[in-house]
Formats: sequence, structure tokens, C-alpha cells
Amino acid sequence: MHILATGADPVRLSFLQSLLRDAGIPSVVLDAQISALEGGIGAFPRRLAVSDRDAAAARAVLREAQLPEGGMLQD
Repeated sequence: MHILATGADPVRLSFLQSLLRDAGIPSVVLDAQISALEGGIGAFPRRLAVSDRDAAAARAVLREAQLPEGGMLQD
């Protein structure tokens, strides 16, 4: 698995996930349950992941969308 993005904002991660879904790239949000349980203090950020074989295509999709990264997208 390749981590594309991390963050505590479920709306932003959902948006990124929908961009990938529209491009036909399956993704998964990891740590969503623990992040919700910890009360939003940011100790356990959620992680958006894709398979290693889809990583390059997924990064291209997110770059093409010209999203402000804000330090959230992973290299």
C-alpha cells in the first residue's frame, strides 16, 4: 500500500477519494475509526492509501486537480 495523503479532515479525504474513484483507482482510508475515537485531537491522522501499482496514476490525478497541498499529500 502507498500512502497518498494524511490528515484529520474527513471531508477533504473523502473528496480526494472521490477524485480517485472517478479515475477508476481504488483507495482506502486507514485509521478512520481510531481517529474518530480519539476525539479529534489529531493524535491519529487518517491516511488515504492506494495499491503500490496505482500510486503513480493516483498522484497524477491529484496533481491534475491542482489541489492546494497544504502539506497533506505524501511523497
